[in-house]
Amino acid sequence: MQPIDTKKEETNRYTKYLMIKNAGFPMITGYEENPIIKNKELFEKYVKEQWVGMNVKKGDYLFDKYISPGFAFKAVIVEPENSIITESTVIFLEEEIVDKIDEEIDEDYKKEYRVKFSDVIGQKFAKSKCSVIKMFLQDPDKFGDWAPKNILFYGPPGTGKTMLAKALASETDAEIVCINATNLIGGFVGEGSSNIHRLYDYAEKNAPCIIFIDEIDAIALDRRYQELRGDVSEIVNALITEMDGITDRKGVCLIAATNTPNVLDNAIKSRFEEEIEFILPDFSDRLNILEKYTKTYPIPLSDKVDLKKIARDLDGYSGRDIVEKVLKVALHRSLLNEDNEVKDEHLISAFKDSEMIIKNKRNLPADNLYR
Repeated sequence: MQPIDTKKEETNRYTKYLMIKNAGFPMITGYEENPIIKNKELFEKYVKEQWVGMNVKKGDYLFDKYISPGFAFKAVIVEPENSIITESTVIFLEEEIVDKIDEEIDEDYKKEYRVKFSDVIGQKFAKSKCSVIKMFLQDPDKFGDWAPKNILFYGPPGTGKTMLAKALASETDAEIVCINATNLIGGFVGEGSSNIHRLYDYAEKNAPCIIFIDEIDAIALDRRYQELRGDVSEIVNALITEMDGITDRKGVCLIAATNTPNVLDNAIKSRFEEEIEFILPDFSDRLNILEKYTKTYPIPLSDKVDLKKIARDLDGYSGRDIVEKVLKVALHRSLLNEDNEVKDEHLISAFKDSEMIIKNKRNLPADNLYR
């Protein structure tokens, strides 16, 4: 690979991003170990001294001339394709991307979740639908080609979508990989699609396993609602490839979640075998949530508090809204006031502060005031 004449017209195409991987030596020598890069910034400067001005495209080999003469690096991703390496080119090692994904998995995905179906209050329809997924995770071989592979959870935020996915893993001793869709978008073109495949590789290796992607609309939004960037398009294509089962991933079940299923791109939405709806809690569920969580308060709830009245007035609140915006705030206010119990006035104050936020979010009528 020879440096090209920088005066030619094609020199207007400069390499923005270059991902390389170790390719090794072309022949057996007395020194066979791969070089270990200790300082990425220094390594990038080192290779640029050798490669700046070279035209590079995917699949090309770039050789080291100094420390490990003859050692080759293979170009895995070149953006734009068939372009010229410059001082401003950002150079990545494929191993760095792999390590990044594995580190994220190690940090969060291997947590043990002790959530049970009974912890998800209400959602009887969703729980019944998830029974098949539960059976699959307990015995993947039994289902064969009829395994539930792609499931969509949809409904208002805070209604238990993530909790139910964790309960499925907890009750079946299956692994679960929980990730927000925005975290799949890489820093450059190609990284996002690589993240998808690495995610599935990890899940297959640790099957039975649930891949839970929250806020799937962040990467799978209908093209009518977004100007589709190249990196997002690549992620969607990679996800479609995995959902279609071109690579057979035994014991892997994708569960995606969204608050707005109607804005999903049809190319993704059509591949979900099952769409499971999560709804806001009714009066009975709201009362159940209030009773369950107030029992865990570090100070007692006043016996003058009418939880049934509160449950009626919390119409339109999700379970998370009730716990985070009302019960927790009321508790904090009672503690700040140095009261020895959570009183009705604390709950009223917390409710009024959250009411307009909830009603605006849910588009609810403003006649449901706490009195």
